[in-house]
Amino acid sequence: MAKLYFRYGTMNSGKSIEVLRVAHNYEEQGKKVLLFTPSIDDRFGMGMVKSRIGMQKEAIVVDEHLDMRVVAAAERPNCVLVDEAQFLQPYQVKQLIDIVDDLNIPVMAYGLRADFLGQLFPGSSQLLAVADTIEEIKTVCWYCDKKAIMNMRCKDGKPIFHGEQIHIGGNESYIPVCRKCYASKKKIFLETLKGLSL
Repeated sequence: MAKLYFRYGTMNSGKSIEVLRVAHNYEEQGKKVLLFTPSIDDRFGMGMVKSRIGMQKEAIVVDEHLDMRVVAAAERPNCVLVDEAQFLQPYQVKQLIDIVDDLNIPVMAYGLRADFLGQLFPGSSQLLAVADTIEEIKTVCWYCDKKAIMNMRCKDGKPIFHGEQIHIGGNESYIPVCRKCYASKKKIFLETLKGLSL
């Protein structure tokens, strides 16, 4: 019986390398994989999944017009992989459910759980609600040795706590942090803002 998996982690936890590893394992066995990535993430070029260590693979671009279920029904892969799944809309997560339930094809979706303010992304929220299996991909805090669970946005190397939910970036824009370090840096940020306004 196929399942919908949601594998989440902070920035820099190795989600994309895991996507590429799983794709490689299937393909090495002569099995077919469909790899999807949302159109909003164009850091490495449209339709490209790339890890920070340099591995990359072309993917099918998911925009508001693409129906992933239709593509999967036509291609009949052994597995469907989705990178940056936090950027999916709820109706697109429903397409993944249909791939699993109607086509009996396993789907593994990888993404962030929450944004830099600790708010769930629409895609992540929906996946957390409906996935058969939810797994965390772990990494350590940038500032200490605790497990990172938050994404801290930075500008010019300094943490910031304001802005739009979506800002595409990599190590120059985000670092993984634990909740305690996040709170500490946010307190300093707010105190600095308060001092500037006096």
